[in-house]
Amino acid sequence: MKSILITGCNRGLGLGLVKHLVKSSKPPENIFATCRDASKARELTILAENSKNVHIIEIDLVNTKDYNKIVKIVGEKVGNAGLNVLFNNAGVSPKFTRLNFVKKEQLTETFFVNSVAPILLTKTVLPLLRIASDNFANKSEMSVNRSAVINMSSVLGSITDNNQGGYYPYRCSKAALNAATKSMSIDLKENGILVTCLHPGWVRTDMGGNNAPMDIDTSVTNILTTLNLLTQEHTGCFIQYDGKILPW
Repeated sequence: MKSILITGCNRGLGLGLVKHLVKSSKPPENIFATCRDASKARELTILAENSKNVHIIEIDLVNTKDYNKIVKIVGEKVGNAGLNVLFNNAGVSPKFTRLNFVKKEQLTETFFVNSVAPILLTKTVLPLLRIASDNFANKSEMSVNRSAVINMSSVLGSITDNNQGGYYPYRCSKAALNAATKSMSIDLKENGILVTCLHPGWVRTDMGGNNAPMDIDTSVTNILTTLNLLTQEHTGCFIQYDGKILPW
């Protein structure tokens, strides 16, 4: 891929993705990394200072009216090449998740960040994704090298695999994102844009907690390998970091 836009890059998996892409043998020409406050994203800032490929975009994704700012910044950099990949990575998970403790604000805020924002951001940057797709030589191919939307989901969003209950805000928001991914894959197929939702594994991040069995580097290494193997057969699928297809 020549260009990628990743949301939520101040820490965790988003930051890990940027780090690995910069160090890859063929890094994208443009890596757009969003964060709410660059002054609090020191590692990301250092990466941008030391790499001409990394461009930080300060934005709070709750403010959907500011999404055109992203299009302007990305559009000026990529020009007529368009944007190859939108990686909707930013997400939140409330602390209290059992039915007796869940609050209305937790449900609505989590749903907005995890479901509404990725849908509206995809809608906003779609013209740039279409340009990249139209420019690709092989019109029968679907891949991240052509044009793709990757939605960071979670196995907790799987209805079939839910055998523990709880996690209402997070489960519901990720199940909604999975549904949106399926619809996007159908709506954007004629444009040659691949759309999948991805489970990164249970990772040791601020969200995943210290008890998670997988470190960020392992997850990201597997994610990037899987992304490069995606084809038209994977559009509209729910995929694990290692390429395994997960049930809805």
